[in-house]
Amino acid sequence: MRPLISTADLAALLAGPAEAAPIVLDVRWRLAGPPGAESYREGHLPGAVFVDLDTTLAGEPGEGGRHPLPDPAVLQRGLRAAGVRANHPVVAYDDADGSVAARAWWLLRWAGHTEVAVLDGGYAAWLTERRPVSTDVPRPVEGDIEVRPGGMPVLDADEAARLARDGVLFDARARERYAGETEPIDPRAGHVPGAVNAPFSGHLRLDGRWLPPEALAARFAELGLEPGAPVGAYCGSGVTASSIVLALEVARHPEPAALYTGSWSHWSRDPERPAATGDLPG
Repeated sequence: MRPLISTADLAALLAGPAEAAPIVLDVRWRLAGPPGAESYREGHLPGAVFVDLDTTLAGEPGEGGRHPLPDPAVLQRGLRAAGVRANHPVVAYDDADGSVAARAWWLLRWAGHTEVAVLDGGYAAWLTERRPVSTDVPRPVEGDIEVRPGGMPVLDADEAARLARDGVLFDARARERYAGETEPIDPRAGHVPGAVNAPFSGHLRLDGRWLPPEALAARFAELGLEPGAPVGAYCGSGVTASSIVLALEVARHPEPAALYTGSWSHWSRDPERPAATGDLPG
């Protein structure tokens, strides 16, 4: 399954035979609220099931960061409750920049489920095209997915530091946070020394849809990524960096990018780890 699906293609699948329709996950979430569940109750794609980032797609915040990897058993339970079945397609969407949907895509891939895509343009594109929405809350049949961690590469702090030195480590945060000019959430400002700033907003067109593969490949090349080079990504807490992993796959980078799952919320907790500042890699 390709990592992105258009609204037209998803609408066609949902209008086809029920047994072939993908499981649709609504993963809307906002750092400052309102809760995504409220937006879901006001309207969602027909048949979509709401899955919460904080309770299903991430573990408890703490030493591992603000959105560490969830316990595999918790993730499996939540995905099964949403109706996710082995070898059956899944589509995730949000109503912002696609980064939360990318987190769901990445987690399913990490869990060993390859049949997953992100809705290109998300809920906003669906509404703009006046496609049907619903307030009905479905009761999906319990799924049978088995979460098998290891389907996508991950980095710990030491590995992220080495990759920033010997390969390419992209920082998905806005320039101001990367440069250390501001830090509204985490203990310290700055970035992993050697990391390259690649704000996740740069993956999208003005209409909120993702850039085509050629444009994404050119963007990463301009940022210094050579074909076949080892590459990884991080952000504030491991959510928006998932969009870099997705963008690199859309751009047809030959190997999946590794994700520093703890990201800056983990790195900045350790006073022994250096924090670089400024617009150039530290």
